[in-house]
Amino acid sequence: MSLSDYFADFIAPEGPHQVVALRLPGVRVSEYAPGVVALEPAAAIEAGAPTIISAGIHGDETAPIELFGELLAALDAGQLRVGAPVLLILGNRRAIVAGRRYIDTNLNRLFQRDSLTLDDDRFEAGRARELMSAVDRFLAEHGAQALHLDMHTAIRDSRYPRFAVEPFSDTPTPARLWRQLSAAGLQAGLSQHCHSWTFSHYSRHYHGALGFTLELGRVAPFGANDLEPLAPMFDLLRSRVAGVAPQETSDSGLIRFTVVEEIRRQGDDFSLAFSDDIANFTRFEPGELLARDSEQGEHRVGDEAVHIVFPNAAVERGARALLLARPLATA
Repeated sequence: MSLSDYFADFIAPEGPHQVVALRLPGVRVSEYAPGVVALEPAAAIEAGAPTIISAGIHGDETAPIELFGELLAALDAGQLRVGAPVLLILGNRRAIVAGRRYIDTNLNRLFQRDSLTLDDDRFEAGRARELMSAVDRFLAEHGAQALHLDMHTAIRDSRYPRFAVEPFSDTPTPARLWRQLSAAGLQAGLSQHCHSWTFSHYSRHYHGALGFTLELGRVAPFGANDLEPLAPMFDLLRSRVAGVAPQETSDSGLIRFTVVEEIRRQGDDFSLAFSDDIANFTRFEPGELLARDSEQGEHRVGDEAVHIVFPNAAVERGARALLLARPLATA
């Protein structure tokens, strides 16, 4: 069975997934879990570094899934040869089939070891355990210089439609990688200020891999995505799979931000104090109202202006409803 057919079968409505034999010339293909496949070339390029490529952690974020499909098609057609170890992951099968962000809970907040008990029967809890185990296995063997690109789309427009979220880490991202992300069409970078337990954070925090959550436009149904702006990102994925050095810009053109605060929903009665269609990275001035919470009261901007990112009043109680960021000071 081809890779394209395998992953199409994995997210087919009729299911359930069946274990099958996967073949790719010159490559050892291993299924680590349903929808999780490792590619290990028989003759790896010496300079090639391992990569984890994931999509569909949220089921309604379809552009990354379509881009993922294009990568599979190139591999199947022999237009792309595997020159470095790669772990390919489609995340939340049931949510993809249902066209929903998640089924029981937000999968991209569950990647923390020992936080999920075996009796937690939520669908996303079981899937998080599978994905953490797969990443552990892959990086135990191929961890050196690994990069995890977890592809998403945002639920709203953004002043920078394509941006990278850098998980919190004590290890800085090399400048060359920011230049590669810039060449891949990303327009901004957002550095987290604390642990967030996302999928890309898992690879970075527990394994020392360079992980990023990539926001590649806005949520849209299958077939309604314009993939042309993502062509440079596709080039980056192809380069990583082939084991060759990705293109770089001469100087990173990304506008860099750092998170300075997050607002969490605590009360049943929680609301944001601005329009539902406001764009990510919109600037708010000191004193402006941001949110109201029945338990915490009002949230207002402090003494310095902030830019809002990922506002979502419909999150579960205790979950993050809004990030506040400021531009990163440059020399």
